[in-house]
Amino acid sequence: MPHTVTQARELGDLLRSRRERLQPSDVGLPPGTRRRTRGLRREEVAQLASISATYYAFLEQGREVRPSRQVLDALAAALRLDVCERAHVHQLVHGAPPEPEQASAAMETLPPAVVSLVDRLDPCPSYVTGRHWDVLASNRAARVLWTDWPARPPQTRNMLWWMFADPEARRIVVDWEEEASALLGRLRTAAARHPGDPGFADLLERLHAVSPEVRAWWPQHKVDTVGSGTKRLRHPELGEFTLHHVVLQLADNPEHKVVTCTPSPQDRPRVEALLRRPRPTP
Repeated sequence: MPHTVTQARELGDLLRSRRERLQPSDVGLPPGTRRRTRGLRREEVAQLASISATYYAFLEQGREVRPSRQVLDALAAALRLDVCERAHVHQLVHGAPPEPEQASAAMETLPPAVVSLVDRLDPCPSYVTGRHWDVLASNRAARVLWTDWPARPPQTRNMLWWMFADPEARRIVVDWEEEASALLGRLRTAAARHPGDPGFADLLERLHAVSPEVRAWWPQHKVDTVGSGTKRLRHPELGEFTLHHVVLQLADNPEHKVVTCTPSPQDRPRVEALLRRPRPTP
């Protein structure tokens, strides 16, 4: 069976949400009559995946069954899951190699050499996140353009918490809704890799308490992966500007991710000038 009852329910909720978003015409089926349910019927999904309707119903109900990888692939094709969603259902059912249930404080401590490396990357904004997206290190450019991470209370030094709970994030991140939704999808993917880690449950509970977006988006079961791309930020003096970022995993601890951003050639001198200014006196 899936690793936990919670994961079985997660799989069932995901399958149901994806079934309800499809119409018969999306999968080459006739519309039929007296359609009372949103999207496809369970029987239609079962037909498309070549499994019994009863077995599919058990999956949606979160029953303790363990579909094979072949069945999951058939369901992914039937429900038109994308690459991230397909990987996520496999993760929920077949899991990852065994590992400690909880990240210890030592596992979330960076070697001094990594902190020094991040500092030397100025004026390219750079930071390191841990397993739960806690910001473990940041250089001055990242602190000037995002927020002063070390000055924040310890429980708020977290990229998801800042994104959803700090009103400043909506002003700073130009494409806030897109960025926030993708970040929440990455959190879901990571949490599925660590089903016994209470840190994810604690963070999610806190996010649900403060963010209507999290409460609305989490049931949609969006999943996403960490990767390189672009970020558009807004600064009171620089205005809007674009950063190209890459994400690197540390060999000593792959849960530690180094995110380093490169300003465009026209924006780099402006960022450098901003960093040359004297730091405000506490």
